[in-house]
Amino acid sequence: MSEINYLTKESLAQMREELSKLKSTGRAEIARQIAEAREKGDLKENAEYDAAKEAQGHHEARVAHLEQIIINARVLDIKDIDTSKVSILSKVTVTNLASKKTVVYQIVSENEADLKMGKISVTSPIGKGLLGKAIGEIAEVSAPSGTFKFQVDGISA
Repeated sequence: MSEINYLTKESLAQMREELSKLKSTGRAEIARQIAEAREKGDLKENAEYDAAKEAQGHHEARVAHLEQIIINARVLDIKDIDTSKVSILSKVTVTNLASKKTVVYQIVSENEADLKMGKISVTSPIGKGLLGKAIGEIAEVSAPSGTFKFQVDGISA
């Protein structure tokens, strides 16, 4: 059973574009590398051939992964987000009660998570802890380094 992947239109378009490139130019490049390595002789002791075949395996695994994400994608529109509580695609302003540091996170699918851009996965400890919370509520988040308390200061789309 595959899980549903909630994505924005933009993320789905980026994944489709990457998949298209991998299937066309990516496969052609790997096939060229394998052909070049084959021309160099005995395949049993040919490190270039082994490396090209390994690259092909990684490439095909990425293709399969993207295909699975796209097949199970459900597109979410930011204008349909309920801002009365934290949900996927919400932008949440939270304050860490221990450090008094305030940060803004956007709750996204695992495939879109990028902490440097403030996008955290709905399946991460913080994402799970914040889901369903309303402004003023406190989320207790269990992480490997301990338990943290975050107060929800704001929710927007």
